[in-house]
Amino acid sequence: MARISPILTFQFIISSLLLPSFAMTLVSGENHGFVRSIDPKFLGLQREKLTHIRLYWHDIVGGPHPTAIDVVSPPSKSSPTNFGLVRMFDNALTQGPELSSELVARAQGFYASAAQKELSLLMAQNFAFVQGEFNGSTITLLGRNSVFNKVRELPVIGGSGVFRFARGYAEARTHTFDLTTGDATVEYNIYVLHY
Repeated sequence: MARISPILTFQFIISSLLLPSFAMTLVSGENHGFVRSIDPKFLGLQREKLTHIRLYWHDIVGGPHPTAIDVVSPPSKSSPTNFGLVRMFDNALTQGPELSSELVARAQGFYASAAQKELSLLMAQNFAFVQGEFNGSTITLLGRNSVFNKVRELPVIGGSGVFRFARGYAEARTHTFDLTTGDATVEYNIYVLHY
């Protein structure tokens, strides 16, 4: 039987003690107290991809079954912009512009009239997917929506599920608006980078 030299034995012991620490450093990165950098592969993140999603957002304010309701009325009824209005919504997101089109997701959030001299909304919303490859995932949008502009951009600030670490932007275009009821259908084109 071959004999192992004491030097090899010593090197084996030292390397078996240090190797797990070294490997952990490669996985976890630098440690600075409560903050540390990590390799994205540690979370299973592969190559980032760009996805385009087109949906139609249906905001129903009037009628017996509204999907958007006022939670704060504007302090002054004389404001032409309804400055101060806050409205909560749970709107259908469909594949086509008709409300009867296939439901793909729900837009849940709020918008508030945030400008005194023009109709401009602060919007915070999650697009919660209810079917298809994104079922159970969300995309979060937060931004300014000047509703009389032909095209408005809202940033994608994150997401969940398939859209963890998401970033990008959405373009909103009014498809229809009913002056009598206040109901609107808006086309959203979302360009989202995700893993």
